[in-house]
Amino acid sequence: YEGELLLVVNKPSGLMSAPGKSVKDCVYNRLLKRYPEHPELRLVHRLDMATSGLLLVAKTLQANKFLQRQFIQRSVEKRYEAILSKRLPADQLEGEINLPLTVDRNDTPRQMVSLEYGRSAKTRWQVLSFEGETTRVWFYPHTGRTHQLRVHASHKDGLNAAIVGDALYGQEGDRLMLHAQRLCFNHPISRERLEFEVPAPF
Repeated sequence: YEGELLLVVNKPSGLMSAPGKSVKDCVYNRLLKRYPEHPELRLVHRLDMATSGLLLVAKTLQANKFLQRQFIQRSVEKRYEAILSKRLPADQLEGEINLPLTVDRNDTPRQMVSLEYGRSAKTRWQVLSFEGETTRVWFYPHTGRTHQLRVHASHKDGLNAAIVGDALYGQEGDRLMLHAQRLCFNHPISRERLEFEVPAPF
């Protein structure tokens, strides 16, 4: 989607949202090249390199501020689709995970659960279907911590089932089976509620 003030991009898995220390190819730099007339262009939020799906981009600093405020106030609706590496119990079809997260200083960029030092992290989840020995789920993150869904899926006190293809918290595969499938927010000027959905490519 492209409007006067914002863009919604469907990011492929394997492409960084913003530049890293050694990697310059990313969504942000590609968009700056494509829109030289918008030097204020900003990513309103980010997706992990391995995650695909909907990414919101502001074309002006003012629009960025308004949209970011919605993320801070948690009025943005986000839904992710994922495939878990285990079959969840048949009586376990939805729930909520509350596990505070902090960076693992001995093993960055991994995150870890820490009741003492972690920042609040909350995820609602719902089973979509069982596919062989795997489970397809929807995740609704209430907070936006780094690797939140990946840790909440894999941790023994979460779903105890890593996302398929998660090299950090489970087993490496062709790709991380995690996709930002739905994104809803208010337009910076009209305040109209905008809703976007992109089906998972797996």
